[in-house]
Order: sequence, then C-alpha cells, then structure tokens
Amino acid sequence: MNKKLLYTFVIGTALFLTACGNNNDSQRSGTGKYADKQELHWTEASTLATADLSKATDTLSFNTLMNTQEGLYRLDKKGKPKPALAVKTKKSNNGKTYDFTLRKGVKWSNGDPVTAKDFVYSWQRTVDPKTASQDAFYFDGVENATDIYNGKKDKSTLGIKAIDAHHLQVKLAKPVGYFDQLLAWPLFYPLNQKVVEKYGSKYGTQSKYLVSNGPFKLTKWDGTGKSWTLAKNDSYWDKKHVHLDKITELVTESTTTSYNMYSSKKVDETLLNGQQVKANQNKKDFVKRLPTATTRLDLNQNKIPAFKNKKIRQAFSLAIDRQQLTDKVLQDGSEPLKGFVPSQMGDDPKTGRHFEDEAYVKKAVSFDLKKAKSLLKQGYQEEGIKSLKVDLLTSDTDSSKQAAEFLQSKLESLPGVRVSVSKVPFVQMISRQSDKDYDMTVKTWQSVFADPINFLDIFESDASQNNSGFKNKEFDDLLDQSENEYGDQPEKRWQNLVQAEKILMDDQGTIPLYQVAKSQLLRENVKGVIFNPAGVPYDWKEAYISN
Repeated sequence: MNKKLLYTFVIGTALFLTACGNNNDSQRSGTGKYADKQELHWTEASTLATADLSKATDTLSFNTLMNTQEGLYRLDKKGKPKPALAVKTKKSNNGKTYDFTLRKGVKWSNGDPVTAKDFVYSWQRTVDPKTASQDAFYFDGVENATDIYNGKKDKSTLGIKAIDAHHLQVKLAKPVGYFDQLLAWPLFYPLNQKVVEKYGSKYGTQSKYLVSNGPFKLTKWDGTGKSWTLAKNDSYWDKKHVHLDKITELVTESTTTSYNMYSSKKVDETLLNGQQVKANQNKKDFVKRLPTATTRLDLNQNKIPAFKNKKIRQAFSLAIDRQQLTDKVLQDGSEPLKGFVPSQMGDDPKTGRHFEDEAYVKKAVSFDLKKAKSLLKQGYQEEGIKSLKVDLLTSDTDSSKQAAEFLQSKLESLPGVRVSVSKVPFVQMISRQSDKDYDMTVKTWQSVFADPINFLDIFESDASQNNSGFKNKEFDDLLDQSENEYGDQPEKRWQNLVQAEKILMDDQGTIPLYQVAKSQLLRENVKGVIFNPAGVPYDWKEAYISN
C-alpha cells in the first residue's frame, strides 16, 4: 500500500450540536416556528485555510466545503450516507463497479449545469501529482489512483467515467467497505473545470475565486481575514430546505473574547475553556460533544537525532500525567487517551469489544516519572549525550497554549531537558508541520469516518503527513494487508488493525494525550444543525433560528 496520508483533520474549530429540522421556507410564515431573521452568528478558533477541496487538510476548510458544495451523497443526522446528487446507485456484485444516475437540473452558482464530467475533472485533478494534494491517497481504492499520484500513469486512466451528462461510472481496484462514506466527504465532490482553470492558482484562495453548488456560498472572505459569511445559495437544487439566509463566522482565538460576545448577544455560541465550563455546565444552553478528535505530541526524529531513540521517546511519554492535564488544566471534559485511536471508532466484528480497549497498551499512555527518568538516562548513554534542548510548536488558541505550558513543565521535570514553546497562528503551524520545521509539536486530528484505519494510516512510512519520521515495516505490512487483502474479511482486517495500533504504541511512534471535548454555550433557538462526531462535524443545510 503506497499511501500519502491518512486524512484526519486538524481541529481548527469545534462547536457542536444535534437537532433536526426539515421544514421548508414556505412554512416560515404562519406556523410561528421560524424567527423572522434567519441569521446565525458563529465563532471559529482559527482562520480559514482554503476553499479548494483538492488542497484542504483541516476540519474548518472541509466544514466550509461541505456547506458550500455538494457531492453524490450527504450524511444524515445518524452519520449515514444518503443520496444527494446521486438519485440512483447501482453496484456490481463484486463491489468494484458503481454506476450513478445524477440528479437533473442541478446548477452551479454561476448558472452552469452540474454534470458527470465535473466529478471526472475533480477526481482527476486531486490525484494529479501536479496538484500535490496531501489527501490523494484516499482515492487508492479507485482504479489506477495510486499509480497516478505516484507519477506512474496518466490521470486519464483513473477509474471514473462520464457515460453522459447524468450518468457516472466508477471502477474500484478492490472492494472498499467504507466507499459510500468517502463519497459524502468534500474531497470527492465535483469541480467546475471552467472556473478552476479561469482562476488558476487563485482558485479557492478568496471567495471571489469560487463557484458553489451547495446550500450556501462563501462570501466576504479575502483569504486571510478573521471573518467571512456563508450566504444562502439561490441556485441550490434543494434550496427549499435551506432556512438560514446567512451564517456569519468570526475568528476569536480567545474564548474570553467569544464568551463576552455571547454574553452581550453578539454571537449565538461560544466555545468554553475549563473555568467557563465549571461556571456554565448546569445552564440550559450548555452543550458538550466528544468528537473523534485526538491531541497528541509528535517528536520529530528527522530533526532531533535523539528522538530516534525509543527509550527517550518512552521517557517523554511517561513524564506526562494525562489525567492531570484533562482534569486540572483543560477542565473542559476532554478525556485521557488509551491509545492513538480514540473511542467511537468501531467495535470488533466478532466480539463487539471497542477498539480502544482491545488495542490498549498501558505503558504507552501511563504516568511514571521514576521510570521515565531511568529510561531517559539509558537513552542519554546510548546516544552519547547528557541533555536535550528542544522547542515545542503549538497554535495560539487558548487550549493549545494551556496544553503546551503543561507539557513544558512536565518534560522539564526530566533531567537535562529544557523546553521552549513557540505559539503561532493555526495556519502557520500547519505549514511548519508539513515542512517538518519543528522539534516537537502538538497535533489534533479528526477522522473522516468511524474506522481505525482513518487514524493509523497517518503513520505509514510513506504517508505525506507522517512528518515525524516514524517507520516500522511490520506496521506498514499490517495496514497494507488490511486494505488490499482483507477488505471483504472484516474479522481478519480488524485483528490486523488492532495489532498495528499495538506496534505503534509499543514503539512510542507518537505520544497520545487526550480526546478533545468541545463544550460550548449555544442559543436554545438555534435548531437543525446535524453533528457528526466521526467526520466533518456539522452541516448547516437545514439549520434555522426558531421563535
């Protein structure tokens, strides 16, 4: 398996709720259900990185794309893929050929029709090596995709074909049990070739260099600013179920700022830090969610030779008290991790046991300072050094700064270890991580769908976002076999994934910290937002403001 990266999502934002709302605009008047003013004011913890689906890597970008674009399927409130632009799907008996009948009359916001060719162009563009999509590996199941993004075959050989304007055929190289879920993810959405080629490298960098086919249009975004708007798309095929006229998003790195804005009724929700959770957890507008998002500490073996030493990596992990971090520092409901893969990522198909329990390696996530010091001493001797001076790269949000200061304190309890902290804007942090420009860094990732492979793929040797330098052939072989041999043998595949997680943790390839809780205050009259804990978090298509 020659993958580029697991897409999981860097959490740049996380404000969650669940509800349901499926009435159309004609019901706004006369029923008393809808407020006259359908405007939602939302806060984000970071700036928007991109609106180009082939270039996106973080949660906020994909969340924006999910609400401004649309693909073959859309997830319902239970996280199940339901038809969107695909009105009919026919699968071959061996699960390797999909024939889609597309919805007629669908248009882009510039009036162009959405056709099967838009999907062909989009998929080919993403796997084209010239595009340099970090998520191209997700097309591995599609015929010839791996060879294309590795430069061995032309993009025209990709297993996707427009039979005519409203019929699309996809051929897979192997059965992929979660392919329907992938099709609901923005990476697999269509693109308007005329518009992309018109704007070239500017496409998706500002709202004026875009066209939409989803419920909303991205507006008032200059590419770097700390506010933007999602305005209702009047060209959307299902606009009768879109109730909000606009969603104004505002970046507030500090929850103190967003909390004050919520209190003065300038926004409709706010994330809460630990102290704010304590003060508000019994209020009616308090909401807590536990998405499949994990925060970890990566040690860059490419830059710091000492981090190639397993004992030093283990020492750093054992020096961290995760329970203290979540209970005393963050105080926001986040939970210590039992491994790299979080909870809610699937159960053993034979026994029903949760993955995080079955793959648990206690020593990889335990706190034992005495043992940490002993291992560090051995590691120093093996490397011929007596001390380590390293920098910790993190983002400048409240929770990130809190966690970084805690890690700095704990790691400096180890003999000879000195830690400086670099706090930078979120987008800058992503860039530096991608460039391997860090000693240590804190990363938070969100899955696309509820399967352990969606996390484990990060640490394949050739994964594009495995930028810390971890390599293990047995780990790679287990994932390769899981995806390429056991795609239709769930029990064997599951055991491979469990074993891969154990290898990653035994080798301390990364240092798991906590599963991210996102507590917030949310106006009680905000209804109808669909929340998905194991993927792109929330869909505003049918959200509304009630009376």
